[in-house]
Amino acid sequence: MPHSNSSSVQNGPEIRHNVNLKPMNTLGVEAHADTFVEIQKAEQLPLLYEEGFFAEQSPIILGGGSNLLFGGQPGRPVLKMSVKKREVIENDTGTVHLKAGAGENWHELVSFAVEKDLGGIENLALIPGTVGAAPIQNIGAYGVELKDVFVSLSAFDTVTGEFEIYTAEECSFGYRDSVFKHDLKGRMIVCEVTLKLNTRENHTLNLSYSGLSDSLKSKNIDKPTIRDVYNTVVAIRRSKLPDPSDIGNAGSFFKNPIVTEEKFETLKADYPGLPGYKLETDEVKIPAAWLIEKTGWKGRQVGNVGTYENQALVIVNHGGATGEEIFNHAKTIQKSVLETFGIDLMPEVNIIGIQS
Repeated sequence: MPHSNSSSVQNGPEIRHNVNLKPMNTLGVEAHADTFVEIQKAEQLPLLYEEGFFAEQSPIILGGGSNLLFGGQPGRPVLKMSVKKREVIENDTGTVHLKAGAGENWHELVSFAVEKDLGGIENLALIPGTVGAAPIQNIGAYGVELKDVFVSLSAFDTVTGEFEIYTAEECSFGYRDSVFKHDLKGRMIVCEVTLKLNTRENHTLNLSYSGLSDSLKSKNIDKPTIRDVYNTVVAIRRSKLPDPSDIGNAGSFFKNPIVTEEKFETLKADYPGLPGYKLETDEVKIPAAWLIEKTGWKGRQVGNVGTYENQALVIVNHGGATGEEIFNHAKTIQKSVLETFGIDLMPEVNIIGIQS
């Protein structure tokens, strides 16, 4: 196995070389970083800036490694954000502000909030990854999105060397989307996120997702609590999604496509069982898993790569798969769905080291 050597910025973080990234990505793909830095405190970022670390090329920002595919070697420095912080600031309005460091594990933060009887993110339990990645992706599940509880974030600007604050409006949140995937892609490094949560007495549960409400009813839970919702979401996700420690995966590989109502009705005529969820924009969101399953990919394995048997949205590494193999598997699924339904599936994971 290749070994790493290291150097350091004066008073700053250690800079390591030839670092194996396989343990740091949940798909379990072999890749190596020529240059690797782990940030424990946000104050280390200006020190890197002063040394010219960001001058020539922007690094790949790594959190929990649960939403990326190393299709090849990174080709750029890798910067792992491990900043830890949890702070609850109480307000007079029955709400609190929860401040969390970018390196905090997202699910552990949700569990922390539930333990304190704070509502707002219980529907987002068991989403893999770190807090820093949550606003970039505008993570969402079971009727709730991060933007619903988001207040602001602090980020380091690799161009100016300054820390900046971004409000929800400035983040331009969309479906699994934000300004950090577009105009500010590769420029800003999220350091801390502030969320607005409700105390138990002032919280209204979001049970709009039928799978969640049906599951609660099946357990004869008529008056669910924050913890009931949390426990139910965890149970549902565990029944559908594989544990990365058991089999390599990055959760949902594709976004659910959004089409016009006209397109949906045309497809519905040909495929009467096609599910769809009407949006406020006169568009319809179609479950990508349904499309993938109908094209015959659910549970199918090709070489070392497969589509998970319990959830067609998940691509799994059965062992030894390269990033290129996984990428090609995804492209083949995309082609099948496009040819069958005329819908171009978009990856939800970030693909690094290969042209997507």
